[in-house]
Amino acid sequence: MRFPVRPLLLALAFVPLSALSEVTSVEILEREDIEGTDYEALSGRLHFAVEPDLARNRSIVDLDLAPRDAEGRVRFSSDFRLLKPQDGAPAAVAAWVEIPNRGSTSKLSEFIIYHRFAMLEVGWEFDVPPGPGRLRVEIPVARDKDGLPLQGVVEAIFVLEKEEDSYVVTDLASYPPVDPEGTDSRLLVRKRGDRPGGTEIPRERWSLRENALTLEGGFQPGLTYEVSWLAENPPVAGLGLAAIRDAVAWLKDKDESLAPVPHAYAFGASQCGRLLRDFVYRGFNTDEAEGPVFDGIMAHIAGAGRLDLNRRWSTPRELALYRTASYPFADTALPDPVSGLNEGIFENPRVTHRPRMFYTNTSAEYWGAGRVAALVHTDPAGLIDIALPEEVRLYVFAGTQHGPSAFPPEAPAEDGALSNPVDFRPSLLALRVAMHRWISEEIAPPESAYPRIEDGTLVPATEVAFPELPGVTSPKDLKAGLRLASHLHPDGAGHGTELPLLVPQVDVDGNELAGIRLPEVAVPLATATGWMFRPSSMGKPDELLPVLRGSWIPFSLTQEQREKSEDPRLSRQERYPSREDFLEKTRAAAAALADEGYLLPEDVGEAVENAAERWDWSGKPSF
Repeated sequence: MRFPVRPLLLALAFVPLSALSEVTSVEILEREDIEGTDYEALSGRLHFAVEPDLARNRSIVDLDLAPRDAEGRVRFSSDFRLLKPQDGAPAAVAAWVEIPNRGSTSKLSEFIIYHRFAMLEVGWEFDVPPGPGRLRVEIPVARDKDGLPLQGVVEAIFVLEKEEDSYVVTDLASYPPVDPEGTDSRLLVRKRGDRPGGTEIPRERWSLRENALTLEGGFQPGLTYEVSWLAENPPVAGLGLAAIRDAVAWLKDKDESLAPVPHAYAFGASQCGRLLRDFVYRGFNTDEAEGPVFDGIMAHIAGAGRLDLNRRWSTPRELALYRTASYPFADTALPDPVSGLNEGIFENPRVTHRPRMFYTNTSAEYWGAGRVAALVHTDPAGLIDIALPEEVRLYVFAGTQHGPSAFPPEAPAEDGALSNPVDFRPSLLALRVAMHRWISEEIAPPESAYPRIEDGTLVPATEVAFPELPGVTSPKDLKAGLRLASHLHPDGAGHGTELPLLVPQVDVDGNELAGIRLPEVAVPLATATGWMFRPSSMGKPDELLPVLRGSWIPFSLTQEQREKSEDPRLSRQERYPSREDFLEKTRAAAAALADEGYLLPEDVGEAVENAAERWDWSGKPSF
């Protein structure tokens, strides 16, 4: 079902709110009818004011250095988009708050309307470039007590997939260099992407203009570069967390909300999943009135990482390769053998309201870019399983990459593997419904599904039983990288310590044993991985290709073909007597997932249709 959108109002509407509200006013810049429904979409700006000395705001870094209004409050504003029932229509049963990833908006309207939810999106990120359809927050910069600009060194890392003479450092676009030729302007090249430092490139070989770099001889593919320079006027980035908190408090308010709801749930993927983990850890799930903010949170493909937003010189837009995981990793307070600390995402002095939490991860968050997803459910050393809190469920989509590839899959280069098309998104929708029913009706969600040390389905990378496949590099020698510094602790909480790399164990085909085994993995036509090595043409073939890509390595069609290529995996012909047999097995696998709550019953048929498309494509002679 698809609902066309018809513009209804493009004139400005300004709604002032009570003087004590954290959201002081709402600008409605555009109102649209969702044709064929009783829903409408509103877009505009939310205006906020926060009291710097209030207990719930004192953790916002540099808030005491932001300009204040006549009442002593700090003001800022955010773009927002609200999908809700029209006035006079039956109210929404709850709201999903979609955290914008680098300012992008959601395309969930069909699901939202069908299940009678409202949907709110609010800008939280200061470094999103302005533009149509982008949601960003406008926040003040911090200045020294005497009013002078604050200065500091900012840095970014980047890896290119082809040789380039120049590179625009988008991660630092909000921090133009104060003195491009100064001694703080440095460019390093690393031998390994998972290790800091490197060899400094002589200053006469490169130039810096605004945030654009030019290098004599060009930047080489696969190498990791680190650039730094002196900047000034740091934005009070932590106000982005307050924008989310206060927008949800406003939405749930019965008197001043445009769509009051009894429950609010957050969904954030990747960057935004890491943001939500930090949102809870830093105590922002309690509002200024000491009430709960989110009743439920889905932190998707975040691994054990958090977003390092609430600090001076924050760079939330960056891909954060090997720069996401700092202690604590798990929700439960666990003693850290490195730092001596003992706290968790849920269990620390800042947390008053613990939401019900779904963690959903792919294989890629276990293998790559320092996301070390296993540390969400093991001790900090990665030696033993830990029990999840009663408010938490954990779901791992076996044999998947960070975001599914389109089908038919393509390789990143002629000498590269096919990207992984195993699609977990239908299962995500089923889990959203399960979250709502858990909170609104106290109906228990599906059981957690993830690999464990105790049953051998979670192992050190060196012990993964991946088969020797022709032309495929073994992942056994991969490393997880180092701990990121935790800025809440003066010593960084073990900053720089080697992270353990625990990964899902596999079967004889190389497909993972534990987690939610979607039909493409349970009834396979290929080996589906959460990792992909860089093609030789892109440089550094011993390192993984960012960002968190997986591989799809099809089976041979016949026994003769596999024996000729020395492929140890059974061919498609040896597995399935016919197309009909393959599709029937797929239907049974999808129906079993629906029975367990990992798939909506109405999506079983689509799973079979997708399987038929994969069978037909992979059986073509050209393939």
